[in-house]
Amino acid sequence: MNLNDHQDFSKLDTQNMLGEMNGLPEQLEAAWQEAEALPLDDYRGVNQVIVAGMGGSAIGADLVKAYTAPLSSVSLEVHRDYGLPAWADGPEILVIVSSHSGNTEETLSALEAALERGCSILAISTGGKIADRARKTGLGLWIFQHQGQPRAAVGYSFALLLNVFTRLGFIPDPLPEIQDAVQAMKEQRELLAPELPDHHNPAKRLAGQLIDRWVSVFGADLLAPVARRWKGQISEIAKAWGQYEDLPEANHNTLAGVVNPEAVLLKTMALFLEAGHNHPRNRRRIELTKKNFMLEGISTDLIQARGESRLAQMWTLIQFGDYTAYYLAMTYDMDPTPVASIENLKREL
Repeated sequence: MNLNDHQDFSKLDTQNMLGEMNGLPEQLEAAWQEAEALPLDDYRGVNQVIVAGMGGSAIGADLVKAYTAPLSSVSLEVHRDYGLPAWADGPEILVIVSSHSGNTEETLSALEAALERGCSILAISTGGKIADRARKTGLGLWIFQHQGQPRAAVGYSFALLLNVFTRLGFIPDPLPEIQDAVQAMKEQRELLAPELPDHHNPAKRLAGQLIDRWVSVFGADLLAPVARRWKGQISEIAKAWGQYEDLPEANHNTLAGVVNPEAVLLKTMALFLEAGHNHPRNRRRIELTKKNFMLEGISTDLIQARGESRLAQMWTLIQFGDYTAYYLAMTYDMDPTPVASIENLKREL
């Protein structure tokens, strides 16, 4: 599909994923306000937090972990698997089970393990088995309303968790940064709108560069989980393979892997996400890594965050990645919402 024929997008986008993306700034703002009104148990004595979740229900925890790392008085572990680590035992461990549907089997397994070990527990879901189990056992339960794919509820999966960290006194109040992020996304949304032709729309231009390429997204410190989000969106929305890499770790291994196989590398696009709040040495690493890739004949591009605060820079790049994945789906003639292969696997399991 020609990306400048935006009137035709609805023919492919049967469930209005574009509308979900357009509403991301408002969703983040509303999610924070809703969280403020939800009841929170007294988790006094908690010294470590585990968020158990998968896919779109876990990415919010990755973002919270990156944002709170230099601020929080407790550590946060994101658990994407069955059960729990052996050390997760006792009420001083707060296990937050996050499942959009409430029926994710890995997350249900983590909930049962947390109950058996006497951990403190908070369940976050739109309903399902996790909500039922929480009600029956008297656990803390936060229900939010969202119809659609979990990946389209990233504002909720992030803001609800961040609110928990704030109200438990683990981090300073992030409200000014949330407001900055919302405003920065609203401003950027105007630059990424489908009505804008590709020569005025940076997300459309980038999507055009990604056609028929293997995409590798690089992010450092606060942007490492944003790179992971880009990879997930490219796969689920555009139905295209991709990967993500963390810096500086990639400089200790991936940087050497630019020789073979040549045919694949020549069809690779390395995208580097950069923010003013990145560690200065990581910004230098991005510059040098990009240069090395270019000298090896690998296509690269640099995407700069917008906004002043750390949250604004994280969220404007999340938003930019969502639109890029959407426009890539349009070029591949893909409906951006259904994920038939994932649903089929769940049924087979």
